[in-house]
Amino acid sequence: MKIEISKVANLPTTHGEFLIQSFKEGIKEHLVVFSKKYKDGFNKDEPVIVRVHSECLTGDAIGSVKCDCQAQLNFALDYINENSGMVIYLRQEGRNIGLLNKVNAYALQDSGFDTVEANHQLGFASDQRTYEVVDFIFEYYGIQKILLMTNNPAKIKSLSVEIVDRVEVKVGENTHNENYLKTKKEKMEHLL
Repeated sequence: MKIEISKVANLPTTHGEFLIQSFKEGIKEHLVVFSKKYKDGFNKDEPVIVRVHSECLTGDAIGSVKCDCQAQLNFALDYINENSGMVIYLRQEGRNIGLLNKVNAYALQDSGFDTVEANHQLGFASDQRTYEVVDFIFEYYGIQKILLMTNNPAKIKSLSVEIVDRVEVKVGENTHNENYLKTKKEKMEHLL
């Protein structure tokens, strides 16, 4: 795996002041946002609070309430601002089917398919995401133990570091995403 790594820079945000670093994997450029506490490095014996967040342009940037992505990202940034940690922002739009296919899946959802069925109708698995680059990032920083902010059991099984505990992320439920969250729980076994 050939990865280009940027320098570390300051990132003041509405959630707090962080450091950022980018990891370029082919055409995908992933971002790591982390607490200034770690400016001199991570302690390999101390678990790091981590959110592995996959890109959701419609939710994260535009504010769509069809999903809970923006609420989860905001929760994670606030949480690491208060408790220290990192958010790994993966460029895997639409569970890694891409923006064009995600919009097509939205159209199928508008006609009655759930989020899993829509992916299947387009010829994709329920979730196409991979996490090899996350393992590379952990290795790069020397992180061996984490407290993982997630509701996704597949993500828990996919990471190669020791997961000391899980921080649940139950935010963002609304009338527009009730069926979406129900499908994630029932068909994808999310811990909701």
